[in-house]
Amino acid sequence: MISMLRFIKPASQWLFSLCLPVLLLTASVSTAANCPALYRYGFEKYDISRVTGLAPAELDKAATGLIGYFNGNEEYINIVVEKDGQPFQLFNDKEVTHLKDVKGLFRLVYKVLLGTGVYALVFAAVSLFWWREKRRLGKALFFGGGLTLAVMAVTGIIIAIDFDWFFLQFHLFSFANDFWMLDPATDYLIMMFPQGFWLDAALACAAATAAGAVILGGAGWWLMRKKGLNA
Repeated sequence: MISMLRFIKPASQWLFSLCLPVLLLTASVSTAANCPALYRYGFEKYDISRVTGLAPAELDKAATGLIGYFNGNEEYINIVVEKDGQPFQLFNDKEVTHLKDVKGLFRLVYKVLLGTGVYALVFAAVSLFWWREKRRLGKALFFGGGLTLAVMAVTGIIIAIDFDWFFLQFHLFSFANDFWMLDPATDYLIMMFPQGFWLDAALACAAATAAGAVILGGAGWWLMRKKGLNA
């Protein structure tokens, strides 16, 4: 049993450190996807009301509908807004199909967030209350925070150098079809969410992830340096 623990303890510690970047990133993405203020910020910054001909209240209605769809059980989205005083079906068949794929991607993000979150909580609880090795938890937090910052730094450099390439590669990797290739002249999904919006969202998620890494890494550093803790 003791020999097994000698393997399990360091292995679980490193797994925690590797999970931390994924946990923080999926938490940031999930928060952004469900933040009406982020949608509203993008609508105002890129003058989406003028681009689409939809009143700000109708854009807010569309954002609320998207958030509800991503978290609901409907297979296909159906959002009707008012344009020029008449009911208007916001998304066409191609956009609806793409949004179904996006919803599947968000569901995967939620599952990864849940899995890494549960593991992180279990490891922290076991380290603190069973093994009574706060310093081990501190090391895992410190190195996990450092790894997260390194990953975010590399991602930030790539985005700064060529966000268009990054955006394209993300879509090629994430989707098995070309329904994401929309026309900004006719498709309201891309009118509402231009590439500049996604750049802002990516930077916000990266910043939130990095901030979480600094906080948790700092907590880990404190646990490592605090006297009287078990090794």
